[in-house]
Amino acid sequence: MDKLTSTQILDAGLNDWRQLAQGIHARFRTGSFTAGLRFVTAVTEAAEAANHHPDVTLTYPHVDLKLISHDVGALTQRDVDLARAISSIAQEQGLTPQPGALAEVELALDTAALADAGPFWAALLTGDARNVSGDDVVDPSGRVPLLWFQGTDAHETPRQRFHLDVWVPHDVADARIAAAVAAGGA
Repeated sequence: MDKLTSTQILDAGLNDWRQLAQGIHARFRTGSFTAGLRFVTAVTEAAEAANHHPDVTLTYPHVDLKLISHDVGALTQRDVDLARAISSIAQEQGLTPQPGALAEVELALDTAALADAGPFWAALLTGDARNVSGDDVVDPSGRVPLLWFQGTDAHETPRQRFHLDVWVPHDVADARIAAAVAAGGA
């Protein structure tokens, strides 16, 4: 299955969805837990029919979804097709998309010792030192943000620096930055 570029995702016209760090994401306001459960049930049926399954978080008063083709490690036409089906279900159920409310946070650690740091951080964050995939610590439960390692040159005294990667929808990025500056940021 071919990986899609960011331009191809934008050109797909997925108005309810936004590409963030890991996949395409959507939030639908349900207004009640019952409506959210009804929506998730319909999404489950569509996902089973497509044999492609989103990550789903049901809370009051919204449902968050994330799509990525895990077997390819990227976005594919399967994700676009299922996103369209999910948006159609939401529209049929009268749910309100809230793409501007989306955000994703990743942790990054500069290190010259990935082979040592990866298993340590995986064990600490996920309880299993084997939860390292490439340059990432991945929590299978999805409760811990992705931790990725940025390679640095080795130093006599190891220098490690954490930083946050904050992903917001492209069409609200300027407003979010302006709000952060207005709230005292520089």
